[in-house]
Formats: sequence, C-alpha cells, structure tokens
Amino acid sequence: MKITETPRTPVERKRRLLERLEREQDVWVATADAAGVPCMVALWFAWDGRALWVSTRLTNPTGRNLRDGGRARVAFGDTRDVALVDGEVDTFPAGEVPQAAVAALRAKYGWDPRGDGASYAFFRVRPRTVQVYRGEAEMRGRFLMKEGAWTV
Repeated sequence: MKITETPRTPVERKRRLLERLEREQDVWVATADAAGVPCMVALWFAWDGRALWVSTRLTNPTGRNLRDGGRARVAFGDTRDVALVDGEVDTFPAGEVPQAAVAALRAKYGWDPRGDGASYAFFRVRPRTVQVYRGEAEMRGRFLMKEGAWTV
C-alpha cells in the first residue's frame, strides 16, 4: 500500500475524534475477566463531553467484566481510521444512574435500558489514554490523551 494522504495534525485528529464521539452509533468494547479471558462486543454509546456511557446486562460477560475489572478498551472506526480509548469504568445500577446519561441514550437511540429489565446497568468509561491514527503516516503523534489529560 502506498501512503497518499497527508497526515493530519494532532489538533485536527482531536477535532475529528470529538465529532465522531457525537456522531458514531456503535463502539467495540473490549474487556477481560479475572483470568484474562477477553471479551469484545459492540454496544451503543453516548458521549457526555468527558466520558462514554454504555449499558448492558450485569449477567453477561461484558457487564461482569466492566463491573469487576473497572477497565475497558473502546474502539471505533476501521483499520484505516482508528480511534482507541482506554478507560476506567464506573458502574451504576439502573436505579442510581445519572438522569443525564439515561436522557442521552434515549435521545440518541430512543431507548431506555431500564425498561428492558432489572439486570441492566450503566457504565461510565472515563478516558485515560486516547489514540487516533490513519495508518502508518499518523503513528507518530497518535496519543491525544495520556493519563487522563489531553496532549493537544
């Protein structure tokens, strides 16, 4: 493959990432259990300007891993336009979730997970590390956030 696109600046990558966080419909959520067994699923999400919110059942592997492990990797885009977010996870039972998170999911998808069953929980993924790149040409400067602070 020949590189034909001019690499974006870190500022442009951040701007594009923030647009995508508002627009994208699904993210891949990767977790692992205590034994290190990985699990990856696609989930709907909402971005509140500081964190991603997802909801799934506590009775499935992803829900248990998010709750018990407290960490996740969230990814969207294809292999030619990658966004990877490594974050710390806070778990909220359906009765304790902030109303703003519920409202954001309802506004974006017309769905309130609390209506689907008592086993649904909400998970706030607070970014600690963010990488954004389009191929080899953008590998340098791909870290837009480190230790929870934007680098740009």
